[in-house]
Amino acid sequence: MANPLDTDAGSELFGSYEAELKLVQADLNQKLDHVPELSGEPRKSAIRQAERALDEANELLDQMRIEKQNIPSSARSKTNQRFRNHESDIDACKRKLKSLSSDRTALFGSRYSDNPGTDDQLEQRQQLLSGTERLDRSSHRLRESQRIALETEDIGRGTLADLQLQRETIQHTRGTLLESEGYVDRSVKTLRGMARRMATNRLITIAIITVLVLLIFAVIYSKFH
Repeated sequence: MANPLDTDAGSELFGSYEAELKLVQADLNQKLDHVPELSGEPRKSAIRQAERALDEANELLDQMRIEKQNIPSSARSKTNQRFRNHESDIDACKRKLKSLSSDRTALFGSRYSDNPGTDDQLEQRQQLLSGTERLDRSSHRLRESQRIALETEDIGRGTLADLQLQRETIQHTRGTLLESEGYVDRSVKTLRGMARRMATNRLITIAIITVLVLLIFAVIYSKFH
């Protein structure tokens, strides 16, 4: 059964991440709307800023994806719908940014040509393609590292839950052992008391038999004298 404190905390964290995502998304939309007005180096700088804002938005979505699992089932359907809406908005921003980034003429000016006619243009295009490939590889490694970090966090939470359960089991076992030890002590005391009573009864029996024997000898002696 989920802990109410955990579910409340999950809901509050989800709301906090959601509010932060709205701010980041508003900033991202503003940057994307400003990009078409630029060209050359200012345009590339604006696209880099938009890419950083998009990365931040994706990180917030990942945190929200984790925290919504801690929200009670009764409220999770609405939360899932809100999450899907945010995810759809970010995907739209991503497509728009990709479209703006693919406009190489606006990025590099009239010097860029799809059909390079000079060695300088060909070299420039090759350098651009090489840089794009390196950027794609770096982005892929970053996403992979982020995925591994999220999986590690999930494993850590599961391990903590298992340790908590084991701790409760050990405490319960310890309490049972202490209770059993108390029963054993009481049993030992009872057996000792029974042993003492048996010894006392035995002494009394021996004493009675001794008195009876003496009385018999006394009667016999009195008859013959």
